[in-house]
Amino acid sequence: MSLRLWMVFGVLLCAGWWYSPVSPRVPDVAAAASGTTPSCPPPPLVSAGDPPLQSPVPATLPPFRLQVATLQPLAGFSIDARVLSREDYSIGREADLSPTDLALGWQRMRDDAVLSRLSISQSSRWYQYRWSGDPPLPLDEIARSSANMHMIPSDQATANALRGVRAGDRVRIDGWLVEATTIDGWHWRSSLTRNDSGSGACEVVYVCSITRQ
Repeated sequence: MSLRLWMVFGVLLCAGWWYSPVSPRVPDVAAAASGTTPSCPPPPLVSAGDPPLQSPVPATLPPFRLQVATLQPLAGFSIDARVLSREDYSIGREADLSPTDLALGWQRMRDDAVLSRLSISQSSRWYQYRWSGDPPLPLDEIARSSANMHMIPSDQATANALRGVRAGDRVRIDGWLVEATTIDGWHWRSSLTRNDSGSGACEVVYVCSITRQ
């Protein structure tokens, strides 16, 4: 192999590593909120085993102003769930904020007996599930007990924790459902219900903390 080809190969290898989940790069979203307000104050917390807890936004909570966008909090969000799948992204405006999507399941969508009968995948910021024969749960229960969620880490510690999450993990995530906007008019708004599906049904979560249990 010529020296030129070796150099091209080396550049591609480094780029692939830099944008991989194990890269030490710091997401732009790790920038703290402006002023003296904490970068990500915790919302009310869900009890273990309960469905996701969505709570009102305090009147005193300002928008989170990051380097790449302003995040308007829409609701507090706390979830105790199982990771059904994860997918990492490095291309697109959404990836500037959210490098990772997690497909999460709660209540009966955490059970091995249920998940063993489902084929779960993610692509293009979507979450898909398939089965053979009869579904393991009523379809409306699958829809309201699982979701694809776009994770925006609030700081480096949260970004590091997110990089360590894998399918099958049980996690607790506390943060805020947000709408992201930029000065040129681009916006990305979170769903505010667990009962929807299709376009616009994903949650956009500004993550204050994520822990594996």
